Amino acid sequence: MPELPEVETVVRDLRPHLTGRRLSVARVGDKALRRPWRREWEQPLRGRVIEQVRRRGKWIVLDLVGEAHLVFHLGMTGQLTVADAAEPLRDHTHLVFDLAEPKRGRSARQLRFRDIRRFGSATLFPTTAALQRFFVASGLGPEPFDLAEPWWARYWQKRVRRSKRCLKAILLDQTVVAGVGNIYADEALFEAKLHPGRSGSSLAPVAARRLRQGVVTVLERAIAKRGSTIRDYVGGEGLRGGYQEEFRVYGRTGKPCVRCRTALARTRLAGRSTHYCPKCQRRKDEG
Repeated sequence: MPELPEVETVVRDLRPHLTGRRLSVARVGDKALRRPWRREWEQPLRGRVIEQVRRRGKWIVLDLVGEAHLVFHLGMTGQLTVADAAEPLRDHTHLVFDLAEPKRGRSARQLRFRDIRRFGSATLFPTTAALQRFFVASGLGPEPFDLAEPWWARYWQKRVRRSKRCLKAILLDQTVVAGVGNIYADEALFEAKLHPGRSGSSLAPVAARRLRQGVVTVLERAIAKRGSTIRDYVGGEGLRGGYQEEFRVYGRTGKPCVRCRTALARTRLAGRSTHYCPKCQRRKDEG
């Protein structure tokens, strides 16, 4: 499933192609996505100008002039790209939107949403209040990059050090921090030299700060490499990510640790396959 770095890459790729363009629905596929597209959204969407393209957690938000918001989730295999209208549609393309200049006719470019497994979604929220209610109901925590702010630093200490859950489960909890998934949870824990099975309550303040910085550091590295392509992920311009070539632990079971050369191990925590170094990430009760 695309995580924060992949979604951020899509947003950055799409922003120059979408900002200021008018939208209209050109095609809706026959098969439903996880949250089915509603035909009644098409008329109020027609002619709306895209004011801003941004990310919230793993959600892609197109803010439209007149307060409406078109929101995408990539699910497991979703791809949101801009292509020439003359380019043939690929299989599993479920939604196509024509793009046009505000004062011109139909554009030769389209926004296309493709999703092989159909766990993704596209939803029109008619007002900002409706979108805010949705995110509140989803329980999304703060953005990882906000954690560097003094208030969020206090929040992090509270949420992590008062939890008896394992660190892997805490990082995967979108109500604690938004956008971190399985890959970057493993990579952040390795960066912080913390065992994924340790409880949050076992951490000293300095270790909790180290984990917070590890999350930010790993995500920044991944964004710089356009995210990670494991199977289907591509950015908004159809380009693959490159961070998978720099994984320290994820998917490297049995290979030597880049720090100490110990064979990397794998276990299952919080229902997910978890990778770590038995030496660099020893399971300790404190520190």
